Amino acid sequence: MSPRSPHGSPAEPEHEPVRDFVAIGLGPFNLGLACLTEPVPGLDGVFLDDKPDFTWHPGMLLEDSTLQTPFLSDLVTLADPTSPYSFLNYLKESGRLYAFYIRESFYPLRAEFSDYCRWAAHRLGRTVRFSHRVTEVTHDEATGLYTVHADDQAAGVRRTFRARKLVLGTGTPPHVPDTCRGLGGDLIHNSRYLEHREALREKRSITLVGSGQSAAEIYYDLLQGIDTADYTLTWVTRSPRFFPLEYTKLTLEMTSPEYIDYFHALPPDTRDRLVASQKHLYKGINSELIDAIFDLLYAKSRIAPCPTRLMTNTALTDATYDETDGTYTLGLRQEEQKQDFSLTTEGLVLATGYRHRRPDFLDPVADRIAWDDHGRFDVRRDYSTDLAGDEIYVQNAELHTHGFAAPDLGMAAYRNSCIIRALTGREVYPVERSIAFQEFGVAAA
Repeated sequence: MSPRSPHGSPAEPEHEPVRDFVAIGLGPFNLGLACLTEPVPGLDGVFLDDKPDFTWHPGMLLEDSTLQTPFLSDLVTLADPTSPYSFLNYLKESGRLYAFYIRESFYPLRAEFSDYCRWAAHRLGRTVRFSHRVTEVTHDEATGLYTVHADDQAAGVRRTFRARKLVLGTGTPPHVPDTCRGLGGDLIHNSRYLEHREALREKRSITLVGSGQSAAEIYYDLLQGIDTADYTLTWVTRSPRFFPLEYTKLTLEMTSPEYIDYFHALPPDTRDRLVASQKHLYKGINSELIDAIFDLLYAKSRIAPCPTRLMTNTALTDATYDETDGTYTLGLRQEEQKQDFSLTTEGLVLATGYRHRRPDFLDPVADRIAWDDHGRFDVRRDYSTDLAGDEIYVQNAELHTHGFAAPDLGMAAYRNSCIIRALTGREVYPVERSIAFQEFGVAAA
């Protein structure tokens, strides 16, 4: 009889080689790392993800939605423009390069970018292991190796992977406000919008809570069908206005290595204040979409008032669900007027973003990781977060230490170049050090 794992699946005999690193999670950031490490001689890594195939925000792949960054911010180009894993090579191999050229837009469709990432993942072969749910990470002091325990959900066996280093790219799960947790009913987070869109359109009223690009895309999508579906549509945001994403060129220099150096060297409290004040630099709405929303509102209100409301400065303070009539009652507060009021709605969509959460599988090695006073990864400038300083690296878990460039696709190749330099001890891909015209701090003497 085969030995069984603590989780009930048969244990696989040890046969995996000791690797240089194991990467956990396969979003665009770790996928880019996989593409960039694949051709590096002598660097052996494996990438584990619990999904059966590559997916990237499938609930928000609206037909005409685009990335907020240009195609050059693909998985590899800003580190290696000659890589076969580039977006342009994907277009060439799929017969769409000339169509993309004629389209004359730097910004790929979001669904197109997702297809590109899936294409790259499939080219990587056994470097990438889907359907592998990591359950525990342990460390052996005698060998200095980390052991990653994972359930191979496709084969129904327990596998182990040993490596000298780890790269954590587990992403940021959807955030549901405390007022809406366990509320009941069929409320959804925007990450599941597409699969519930048709059911939403059958309701008599829909309320969208949140701000940012995802909220704006959902509002625009629902607004287009408001005449034929006969529902009222309300958009509630705590923000004082619908902030456009600031994408001017001198602002973009704040995603530079120089600004990351400057930001990382600031006191933690100062960094937290800056992150809170810079949300419109990475969470704003495309100005073109804001204009399109206004134009659509203008067109739909030409004959009669459009049954929609846009409510700014309005915070969600409470929520209840009535099972009898299937409605939510939202407690709201107009923050500038300091007035409370309520709103009843059948449909509720929470475009409330994503927040990093410490994975439970790290518990056995938590004492090897550097934490800050708020229980977050205390990430060094080179993206390591272990006490030794050269064993565990993070992807998109360093907003509080490296600034708003952390979730930016455009800086992923730079971060991966830094991580590869740390993994190999040499600069495989040139790491830019000075690209900005600005000076962000007091110049050295």
